[in-house]
Amino acid sequence: MNQEYIDSVRKQFEYYKMLGEKTIAQLDDEQLFWKYNEESNSIATIVTHLWGNMLSRWTDFLTTDGEKESRNREAEFDNDIRDRMELLAKWNEGWTCLFNALDFLNASNWDTIIYIRNQGHSVMEAVNRQLAHYPYHVGQIVFIGKMALDEKWSSLSIPRGRSQGYNSEKFSQPKARTHFTHEYIKK
Repeated sequence: MNQEYIDSVRKQFEYYKMLGEKTIAQLDDEQLFWKYNEESNSIATIVTHLWGNMLSRWTDFLTTDGEKESRNREAEFDNDIRDRMELLAKWNEGWTCLFNALDFLNASNWDTIIYIRNQGHSVMEAVNRQLAHYPYHVGQIVFIGKMALDEKWSSLSIPRGRSQGYNSEKFSQPKARTHFTHEYIKK
């Protein structure tokens, strides 16, 4: 097992969790349920889908199929969240399940075959699959937030017009190897 890989994956998941939370924090309750059109999903619907996927994939990660019989994926797109508090509870429950599963990975279980819909994956493949899936949906959450807030949106990265200043500050420092971080994100 490569602990550096697991640490890097955890940082990536934490980063995308933070982007979603910083977006949700900018929105009022009504905006969490706004949909561009009937074929679109609201942030609340996306959170419900992420929650369902995370609980299914990461509960008993090493011992049961990642597509649990108890999961009703279709119902995840019929939003049943009533308010911000419930949205945040599902959001946190899903991420907690994911991080708990990552914490359980070690050299003794690294070679386990993980099944998702009866298809075998290495642990790394199963983790990477979700590391590609969740940022896709968090990006949707951020995009919906930007649309809903328009000019009131507070950038989560280097704001427009500030790239040159940011780069100048970075290049004025000595070269150094650093672990992957997202230091430009507003704290």
